[in-house]
Amino acid sequence: MAETIKTMALAKAINESLRRALESDPKVLIMGEDVGKLGGVFRVTDGLQKDFGESRVIDTPLAESGIVGTAIGLALRGYRPVVEIQFDGFVFPAYDQIVTQLAKMHARSLGKVKLPVVVRIPYGGGIGAVEHHSESPESLFAHVAGLKIVSPSNAGDAYWMMQQAIQSDDPVIFFEPKRRYWDKGEVNAEAIPGPLHKAQVVREGTDLTLVAYGPMVKLCQEVAAAAAEEGKNLEVLDLRSVSPLDFDSIQASVEKTRRLVVVHEAPVFFGSGAEIAARITERCFYHLEAPVLRVGGYHAPYPPARLEEEYLPGLDRVLDAVDRALAY
Repeated sequence: MAETIKTMALAKAINESLRRALESDPKVLIMGEDVGKLGGVFRVTDGLQKDFGESRVIDTPLAESGIVGTAIGLALRGYRPVVEIQFDGFVFPAYDQIVTQLAKMHARSLGKVKLPVVVRIPYGGGIGAVEHHSESPESLFAHVAGLKIVSPSNAGDAYWMMQQAIQSDDPVIFFEPKRRYWDKGEVNAEAIPGPLHKAQVVREGTDLTLVAYGPMVKLCQEVAAAAAEEGKNLEVLDLRSVSPLDFDSIQASVEKTRRLVVVHEAPVFFGSGAEIAARITERCFYHLEAPVLRVGGYHAPYPPARLEEEYLPGLDRVLDAVDRALAY
């Protein structure tokens, strides 16, 4: 069993997962800008075109709407396309295709048509990028029925969640936390994965629950470690999925800790944390000892790289929310 467990970066885990999918199913295709010869700007698809050919790993024109539209047509003919949007802020030309076609075809056909398309989107900040390269648009897609929205926080989840996304008959928007691409973790290629949309407790605690997904899970673990030095015992829950949301796991944790802080990079205003706060307040009203607090980006365009540390949630901002919740 030990031989099946390897330590690798999150980006490498996605690469290995895509390789496994290409090997196991000839209907799996990879498409996107520079995914072939270059191997992607983050090298996530490095070596795949060399090994599987230009008809399986396809370099596309710089046209996001065309990329997703072509993937929809291929899916209708029985293929399982995995398309890459090079950066989060580049997805909006394809937004129309995603929300009016990809998300609705299943309902429009009364369930007869499946669209097994995975849209990979590197997202979030923390890498000092220029405008349109550090967005967190997950709530825009989570608002659209018919789409599954997931985001791994570690290499092991990245490997298996990509496998599950490709095998899904429903379209999946796969948000990859680009600042975590180089974080290493264990990947067990023979493990039996849990459900794709099931949240996971990554740190047990009793005093307060921190809920996060994607890039903010590691930060929340760091917050819990810092709080432990002051005698505070925080639980960290990795959502893994934004739509559907695993409210049962959040509820179970909050009923134990009686306090909840939700953390995400996206703006707090109309963010996914708002839905979590509202739903958990309804479910856990008599268990909560403090209001549900949210920590996230500001309701402003993503700032230039020199200011992104002020914009993004950091250790001090999350600890401040923890202290405010515990003060009730």
